[in-house]
Amino acid sequence: MNTTILRKSMLGIAGLAFAGGVFAGPVTEAHANPTMDAKPVAVVQADKPGVDKSKLIPHGVQGKQSHITLDSEQTANVKAIIAATKKSDMDERAAVVAIATALQESKLENLGHLGDRNDHDSQGLFQQRPSSGWGTVEQITDPEYSTMAFLKGLKQVDGWKDMPLTKAAQTVQVSAYPNHYAQWEKQAADLVAKHWNS
Repeated sequence: MNTTILRKSMLGIAGLAFAGGVFAGPVTEAHANPTMDAKPVAVVQADKPGVDKSKLIPHGVQGKQSHITLDSEQTANVKAIIAATKKSDMDERAAVVAIATALQESKLENLGHLGDRNDHDSQGLFQQRPSSGWGTVEQITDPEYSTMAFLKGLKQVDGWKDMPLTKAAQTVQVSAYPNHYAQWEKQAADLVAKHWNS
């Protein structure tokens, strides 16, 4: 009789284990492997709004274009020019003119006084002169101030948006080399396209 009870108990335990496997198995399986009908969720990243490139070079470039590789300091100066342009409530084209001007004047380096190599008392990104009323040395070597001073001059140029870049820049800068700004228009536009919305 003990053997019969033991056998029934063993069969009962085996039956429970089987039944538990049937019921628990599919639930566990469903969690481990999703069904084939499930569709993967696509991760969509919102792109930054683009810059209207037709605004950057509306008249086309003039002459052969130059290009330099920028280091982190020069890139920071590009971003400072763009920020000051936005603060001045001016558009992407103004930023292109400002960056092209700074590329020509200083290669986007915030230059102090260069001694004998200096052009008079010109300093900063735009090589502005304290003796010409651009501001103090401290002011014109501040990227935001010097950019806003340049842009203030640009705003006063009647029809600057309809001029070739080099003429607009020259009207503000009064350089001895008025046509040299043109060579930086493409790189300046590329930099504005890259950093305007960053």
